[in-house]
Amino acid sequence: MDIFQAIILGIVQGVTEYLPISSSAHLILLPWFFKWQDPGLAFDIVLHFGTLLAVLIFFWRQWLGIFFGFFKLVFGQKKWGENPDGRLAIYLFLATIPGAVIGWFFSNAAETIFRSPVLIASVLFIFSLVLWLADKEGSENSKNISQTKARKSFLIGLTQAVAIVPGVSRSGATISAGLFLGLDKKSAAKFSFLLAAPIIFGANVFKMAEILQAGFNGAFWVGIISAALSGFVAIWFLLKFVERRSYKIFVWYRILLALAIVTIYFL
Repeated sequence: MDIFQAIILGIVQGVTEYLPISSSAHLILLPWFFKWQDPGLAFDIVLHFGTLLAVLIFFWRQWLGIFFGFFKLVFGQKKWGENPDGRLAIYLFLATIPGAVIGWFFSNAAETIFRSPVLIASVLFIFSLVLWLADKEGSENSKNISQTKARKSFLIGLTQAVAIVPGVSRSGATISAGLFLGLDKKSAAKFSFLLAAPIIFGANVFKMAEILQAGFNGAFWVGIISAALSGFVAIWFLLKFVERRSYKIFVWYRILLALAIVTIYFL
C-alpha cells in the first residue's frame, strides 16, 4: 500500500468510526471500488488505533475522572451513589464484555465471509431502518450519561457485539441502543464514543502479533495519524450536530450507499 492510499483510508476510518455509517464497511468498499489491494483486517485494526487516540484525547478530562472515580469506588473513598465517574467505569466494563467475547469467536469470519459487498449493502440498509426508528423513538428522551444503569449499559454492549459484521456500524448500533433505552441524542453518542476505547484497545492487543508480522511501515504510521485527526473532528462534529438535529441524514446516507453498492456490483 502506498502513502496516498493509507492517508485516504485513515481519513475514512476516522470519520466513519464515529459517524453511524460503519467504518469497517467503508474500509472494505474503498479498495473494492477503486480496485486497490484489500489491506486486510490487520491494517483496519491499526487504523482503529488512530481513532482510539482521538477519543482518548478528546475526552481526556473525562477519562481522568473515570480512572480516579473507579479507584475511589474500589477503595471506598466514595460511595456508589456519590460517584458517577466510578459508576461509568463499571458500566463501560460491563458493556465491553459482549463485544470482546463475540469478537474473539468470530474474528475469522470478520476477515473472510463478512467482507462481501452484497452482505455489506444488505446490512447497511437493514440497520439504517434501526437507526431511523431509534432516532424517532429518542426524539423526546432526556436522560443523560450519568443516568444510565448497569443493565442498560450491558444491552448497549450487546449491540456493539453485532457490529463485527461490516455495515452494522459500532457507533450506529450503540447510539441506536442508547436512544431506545432513554438516553438523549448527545448522551447516546457520548456513551458510544467512550465505549469505543476499551474494545478498540482490546482488538489491537489481540491482533498485535499479526500487525507486527505484516510490517509496521510508513503507511501504517500515516494511516494512524490521519485516522486520529479525522476521528477527533468527527467526534466534535457529531456532538455539535445532534444538539439541534436528528440522525436522519445518516439514515439516508446508508440507504443511498447500499443502493450504490448493489448497482455497481451487478452492472
